[in-house]
Amino acid sequence: LYDKWWPILGVDAPEADHPLWATQDTNTRSGSDTWRCKECHGWDYKGADGAYGSGSHLTGFVGVLEAAAQGSEYVLSALMGETNPDHDFSDVFAEQDLADMALFIAETTVDYDVWVDADKLAIDGNLEDGQLVYEEICTGCHGPEGTAINFSGDDSDSEYVATIAGGNPWELLHKVRFGQPGTAMPSGIDVGLADQEYVDLLAHVQGLPEEAPALAGGRLYDKWWAALNIDAPQDDQPLWATQDTNTRSGSDTWRCKECHGWDYKGADGAYGSGSHSTGFPGILGADSKPAEELTGWLDGTANAGHDFSAFLDENQIGMLVTFMQTGMVDTAEYINDDKAANGDPAAGEKLYNVACSRCHGDDGKAINFGDEAEPEYLGDHATGNPWEFWHKASYGQPGESMPSGVGTGWAHQDFADVLSYVQTLAAEESE
Repeated sequence: LYDKWWPILGVDAPEADHPLWATQDTNTRSGSDTWRCKECHGWDYKGADGAYGSGSHLTGFVGVLEAAAQGSEYVLSALMGETNPDHDFSDVFAEQDLADMALFIAETTVDYDVWVDADKLAIDGNLEDGQLVYEEICTGCHGPEGTAINFSGDDSDSEYVATIAGGNPWELLHKVRFGQPGTAMPSGIDVGLADQEYVDLLAHVQGLPEEAPALAGGRLYDKWWAALNIDAPQDDQPLWATQDTNTRSGSDTWRCKECHGWDYKGADGAYGSGSHSTGFPGILGADSKPAEELTGWLDGTANAGHDFSAFLDENQIGMLVTFMQTGMVDTAEYINDDKAANGDPAAGEKLYNVACSRCHGDDGKAINFGDEAEPEYLGDHATGNPWEFWHKASYGQPGESMPSGVGTGWAHQDFADVLSYVQTLAAEESE
């Protein structure tokens, strides 16, 4: 609740500013952000005396550690507006919610100064022990390198677990201890982690990578403007005029996949016929090319008509290059000509339930990619375009925080198994 209470309570986020927000003028956020307890009192629970004592989150409001020292009854009275009528949460919290919040503040907040030093580093953390904790409770969702989920959904400013651990270790500790609101993330307190284990875990995560260029490149290959949160190009890609079989126009013509296919084989693959046919070659052999050559194909050096440098900077072009060198998979071994997957549906179901069902639902129908008249669910994608399914399962959806199967550490057979299982969901829909 302290983090973000409305997903926990299953209610709409407040739209107006919190009544006390007008008493400060340093933090320019508005609306629901102003109702998050952490926005005033900080992830370290110290308010103006802690990390939020400067910077864009500065409000000047006090922390909650002093209130915690006065006990849960005092905290409860503050939450009900008895110490300040503008701090009355009884209109949005039920009685039990108020009690839970009071107990959290009074009994479970800690002074993180004994865990985190002035440089934001874990104090006396054991890296080996931290790795063991991470592998036991974190790897399944965040992957061995912590890059399976980009929390920002923006590959121009990625945010992985190491990003948070290095920049805001108090936030990481809070979320590890209590979980992420509205998700199935386990709570370290419920798991039974000891204080030292949190410090060890923080030390380990602070050593994980803050960038994942191959994963980001996979999302750029899909739809780079969505991945980078920038405007889509309006005109046709210059080379589009050299073909006349694919009638799409505008931004669609700038998607790498539109020319080179979800299977990366271009005219020699699934896009060799049908409405997506362009005749352009695939890029599956790019993994044998040096980075300089691939960069030249993306910045216009090799072909002025294939210049993306007006939209992508050097680092972003590098992401695509890394993806082409290390991220593409020839799926011919796993996807048959009739689009059926060579996988084990039973094994795929287990992976699906862990990694996919929380968003797509047990039956794959929680998200309708089509419309009410012509619904399109996950099973339809898996049967109609298994190569697209494989790519998105591998790298995620551009502009979203969808987990990456590659980042999670899945093997090729894992993708085939999940694809095989999801294809059965489409069969169930048609029965």
